[in-house]
Amino acid sequence: MDWKVILDELETGKIRAAEPSGDTWKANIEVKEAILAAFREGKNAEYGGIYEGFVDKNNIPPRMFSVSDGVRMVPGGSSVRRGAFVAKGVIIMPPAYVNIGAYIDEGSMIDSHALVGSCAQIGKNVHLSAGVQIGGVLEPVGLSPVVIEDDCFVGAGAVIVEGILIKRRAVIAPGVTLSKSVPVYDCVNNIILGKGTAIPEGAVVVPGTRPAGSEWASKMGLSMYCPLIVKYRDEGSEASLELENALR
Repeated sequence: MDWKVILDELETGKIRAAEPSGDTWKANIEVKEAILAAFREGKNAEYGGIYEGFVDKNNIPPRMFSVSDGVRMVPGGSSVRRGAFVAKGVIIMPPAYVNIGAYIDEGSMIDSHALVGSCAQIGKNVHLSAGVQIGGVLEPVGLSPVVIEDDCFVGAGAVIVEGILIKRRAVIAPGVTLSKSVPVYDCVNNIILGKGTAIPEGAVVVPGTRPAGSEWASKMGLSMYCPLIVKYRDEGSEASLELENALR
């Protein structure tokens, strides 16, 4: 399929850069290849008018919204790139950036200084707080992007990269970093999740530390960062209250 058609269909939500596949998600290779093809074919161009002084690929301009789109794009320096889908009811506070291939579902909030990287998938009623960084994954094309499923809360300054999957209703505390190189310690079930394992449904994740490992590091009192699952939400719990109680 032509990359222009694919970018158009990404913007309408007809196709996505990743889709659910059982308990996990699978990248749509055709979509990611089309995005890469668009970059290759594009030429650097000046964007005059309201984007005076900016230069980018001529075939991947920023999206423009109208009232009929049902999106509240608050003035002040935000940008949504071509090929990104933003559903009705989404609020984008300035400054924020949504990259090509990203998908943001209904009722989600993208707060100030937040990044939604290329092909990242954000579910319904997700709150990305100020300064949240959701990494993008274009290459390799078979690698699934970061996915935040429905009804999740991600606290200020959290960083989620390298295709990490956050299952529905999870709560990520401010300052948590999740990547495939950092193990997650489940203090409720007394297990260590494998590197890159999905954050389970309803998990409340906070920043923690663990011993650095070597004898010398132990003598020096050194420790390493690690995320900790300290509790699980029940069906009646509210995200901000669960997080507040977990951090006390």
